[in-house]
Parts: sequence; C-alpha cells; structure tokens
Amino acid sequence: MIMGETETGDLIVLGSGHRASQGIKRGYVTDMKAATYAIRDAVERAEKNAGQSVQSVWIACAGAGLKSRVSKVEIEIGGRRIEEDDVEHLLVAARDMIQPDGRTVLHAQPAHYTLDGAHGVANPRNLHAERLGVDVHVMLADGAPVRNLMEAVQSAHLEVEGVVAAPLAAGYACLSLEERELGVALVEIGSDVTNVSVFAGGMLLGLRAIPMGSGDITDAIASAFGIRRFQAERLKCVSGSAIASPTDHREMIPVNGPNDGWDEDATGPVARGADEKNRIPRAELVSVVTQQLSQLTIAISKSLKEMGFFGPNAGQVVLTGGGAELAGLAEYTQSALGMPVRIGRAPSLTGLPEAHSTPGFATLAGLCLYAADDPIDIRAIGARHQEVNRSGGLAGTIGFARLFRAMKEYF
Repeated sequence: MIMGETETGDLIVLGSGHRASQGIKRGYVTDMKAATYAIRDAVERAEKNAGQSVQSVWIACAGAGLKSRVSKVEIEIGGRRIEEDDVEHLLVAARDMIQPDGRTVLHAQPAHYTLDGAHGVANPRNLHAERLGVDVHVMLADGAPVRNLMEAVQSAHLEVEGVVAAPLAAGYACLSLEERELGVALVEIGSDVTNVSVFAGGMLLGLRAIPMGSGDITDAIASAFGIRRFQAERLKCVSGSAIASPTDHREMIPVNGPNDGWDEDATGPVARGADEKNRIPRAELVSVVTQQLSQLTIAISKSLKEMGFFGPNAGQVVLTGGGAELAGLAEYTQSALGMPVRIGRAPSLTGLPEAHSTPGFATLAGLCLYAADDPIDIRAIGARHQEVNRSGGLAGTIGFARLFRAMKEYF
C-alpha cells in the first residue's frame, strides 16, 4: 500500500497491490529468492496502481518470535514543575533499562506517564509532582528472522524505513483509542500465523503467536476431498462458512470454478465423494472448516487466559486479518470464547478501494497509519533528538526516520 499526504495534511491511499505469498512460512523467510520475487511483484503492482515508484518501505513482521514487555521507570522531581528536560531525562533512564536478552528490539515506546503513582497522564509537562514515572512498551523479536525479512525486501531493491510488529500495526487500524485504553483483545488471523494480543491502558500488554491460520483450513479441505490447494482455497472463500445451516445437506456446491473446463491439469482432480458434476455437499465442507476452527479457537482461548484476559478481566475480542473474512466467523468465535466478538476492518481511508476495505488489508492500512504517525521511540532520545527539536524545517524529515535510525543501532 502506498499512502500520501494532501496539502491539508489528510492521508490518501495512492495505490495498493497484492499477490500470493511465496518463500515465507509461519512468518519466517524460508526461500529468499521466492520471497524477494513476491515482494517485488506486489510492490510493482502497487506502483502501477499509484502511478509512481517507491524507494523505501515500512514492513510488518508477523512471526520472528514476537514478544511484548512493559517496563516501568521513575525519577525524583521534588514537587517542582516538570520541564521538558525532566521528561527527556526520564526517557533516557528508561532507554538504559532496556534488556533485550540477546534479542532485537523492534519498538520501545512511552505509553503513558505517572505522577506520584497516578496513572493515565498523557503529557506531564508543566505539572507538579514528587515523582515522575513512565510505562514503556518494548517489543522484542528474534534477530535472525527479522534480518532475513529485511534482506528479502532489500534484495527487491527497496530500503527499509522500519520494521513494525504486525499486531501493533493492526491495532492502529482496527482499534479505537478508547478500546485500547479500556482493554480489548485483537486476534489477527493470517495464512500461517494467528497473533493474539491484549491492549489496555493505551498500550499492547501481551502477545502470543499461534502457528495456525487460515491456510491450515485450506490444507484441511484439500486433504479431506483429495483436491488441489487452489480448488480448496476457492471452496473456502466462495462457499465456506463457520456456521452450519439446515439446508447444507441439500446444497451441492461445484468444486470447479464457473469458467473451468474438464482438463485436470488446469482445474484439478475430481473431489473425493463428489457427484458426476464434481459437486460436494456444502455440509461436508462446513464440517471440515469448523473442525479446524475448533482447534484454532481452543488455542486462542488458551492464549487469552495466559495473558489474564478472561472472566471479569475480559472485554471485547476483535478479529482481523485475511482469515477473518470467513463467513460466520464472528458468531462462531463469540460462541466458542463466550465473549463479545466483532470483525476489525481497515479504516475508511480516502482512495482505498472498497475491495481492500477488508480485514485482510487492515494490517497494511495500520502500517501506513503507524508510519505517518511516527511515534516516539526512546532509543532515539538524546543529543540528536534535541538537535531535531531545534532544527525547525528538518524536524519532519529526521523524525520520520527516527525508528529506522534507532533500529540500525540495535541490530
């Protein structure tokens, strides 16, 4: 997705493009050449759609052993008014306390401040306090997989502005500020990985990655009916559902597409148990889908409980990602988890085609919103940060590359 900014400061989607993924499994690069080709092809489609080329990109990371941590730091103020230097001193102290334990730090961002232990302070400047504190959200990842992801992008002749954890980007697109403050769970169902994250107090508090996704449903359909994967994917998207209906046993659905002939090389084999027109009962398809969803929702429920999101501490669950486009998924998940569930879609952005205003494009849209927002990363706080603040016209340009510059120091 390529996003620009109008003269009035509004964001506008200039172009977007997508293609089938290659060379990546469970969020890890498994074939550098194939991954690079897929990335380059998707970018070229977006460039053609936008009518312009790009040289650098922000990328989302969905695998790589993502882990979330919250660090709390306090300094003495002595009851006087809090100045800008006090805030910077606090953030520098927080930066020095980051302990990556041999892992890569993707983000280290101040979520909110505390005054004498009182939480929820967005801006402490010009207020009085005995002690000033900050809660810093730190996102960690395994270094080698992130470097492989960056190298795949760089091999496609693109510079990397920054790497953003996919759940953080999805949260920017799907969750309101109020939801992130009060508490909400975000479940991002990708093809190979399902990320389960919990937000509260305005920040991401916990994260679990489940090595299952919508691609496993496709594989189960292909295996159950003895058909090729592209046939199974089409069946899942066109006729699949998470909710059974009384008419499913009577409804026969075609395995081949409407424009397919009978050439097996082009259309795939006849499905196991199909009739003479290569049709299967919809009930059998729904049964395979719900069996896989049962395993996935059990894993999601377990992850939420591990993060304390259950019982009186639970709230709404938001489903997003390409897997969330399955018909009836919200109703199925709500029944399985016993919590209110809604589908999270990409926000209404100027220039975003209706076909892309879907859960599958939510993380991509959130990635653009994150890059435009350019949140402060405490690893970039220090002498250069002060220089940026004093340099008027350069502030915007230098500020946009803040995260990337900090990342280069930590790799």
